[in-house]
Amino acid sequence: MVTYGDLAWLNYHTGDYTQSHTYCRRVEDILAKYPVGSSSVLHPDVYGEKAWTFLKLSKSYYPRAIDCFRRALQLQPDDSEWNNGYAIALYRTELMPSETYSATVESPATKQLRRALEINPDDAVLLSILALKLVFYQKHREAEGLVGRALEIAPDDTQVIRYVAKFLRKQDKLDQSIDLLQRALKRSSQSAFIHHQLALCYKRKKTNLLARKPRPEEEVQHWRRLCIRHLEEAVELKKSLVHAKADLALQYAEEHNRTRAQLLFDDVLEKLEDESGSIQQFVCRCYAEFCHYHTIQKDLAITYYTKGLQFSSRMSDGKHCAKKLKQMAERRLSNNPRDGQAYGILGAVARAEDEQRRAVEYYEKALERDKNNEEYLSALCELQLQLH
Repeated sequence: MVTYGDLAWLNYHTGDYTQSHTYCRRVEDILAKYPVGSSSVLHPDVYGEKAWTFLKLSKSYYPRAIDCFRRALQLQPDDSEWNNGYAIALYRTELMPSETYSATVESPATKQLRRALEINPDDAVLLSILALKLVFYQKHREAEGLVGRALEIAPDDTQVIRYVAKFLRKQDKLDQSIDLLQRALKRSSQSAFIHHQLALCYKRKKTNLLARKPRPEEEVQHWRRLCIRHLEEAVELKKSLVHAKADLALQYAEEHNRTRAQLLFDDVLEKLEDESGSIQQFVCRCYAEFCHYHTIQKDLAITYYTKGLQFSSRMSDGKHCAKKLKQMAERRLSNNPRDGQAYGILGAVARAEDEQRRAVEYYEKALERDKNNEEYLSALCELQLQLH
């Protein structure tokens, strides 16, 4: 409706009165078909189109997209387009279910995906997205059925292939995932997402070899270099892929190219505050690993592992940061039982894990060894206030 109105205005001012009148009639037809009682409420098409525009702009606009889709659905609850858009927007913004939802209660995004598929059961993109969500709920049979249907409906749709390949990677079916992504790459060679997903598959291939004894170094290097190649392609095609940049920096470090890795990390860390919490956490974890294992800057590693904890200790990256901090603190205490900083680290981990009483005990031990530490005093006071 907004578009038709703009076109009517434009044609009027360029002297094409007949075409202007045609567009005006289209606006009138829409208003007659979808009357809105209150002048303060926008037409559902306006809310819907605004929502899609916000969704296409950037991540920072996703909450506004969700709000507009909700408003459109209040006026047209059974509209397939608004239901689809709302499902996609929720999927893109929702954290991993373990962050706020149990493995038995489906999240809002999962419920909305089911709702959208009730209206449009043959939407292959929604089928593949829902399959990804169902993995968390251990509904593997249903998820595999959805993936099969999605590929039957749209076997050549690049977007469907991307989601299905991601599903297969999460199931550790790496060869199948790689095959699908390589097929998609032939049709869409400039897709940063496909290059990134391929890189993640090759990274998993490499990781799966690391536990072998003896370690097959040539094979490890083969998969790492394939991973690097596709990460470089992804970053070149989409400069804003911070997740891929951090991953690439770590792969450079594993190839003993620490200078290149540091430059890439410097670039990522400089703009990190603009990213979502989950991306910030991942980057903090990666940089902590770099400092811990490649530049041997243990104190800096502790700083970034601790920063990673600030977002959530229940996400996989947060759990990893907590695990590494515990290991580092326990190793320090085995060498020096009077190490106050080690107890401070354990206090920070316990606090992030919502173990408040245990955190109090650790901070008290830290202060016994470092009486005037303002950070420990502040944390202890806050915890004692929460407990009382």
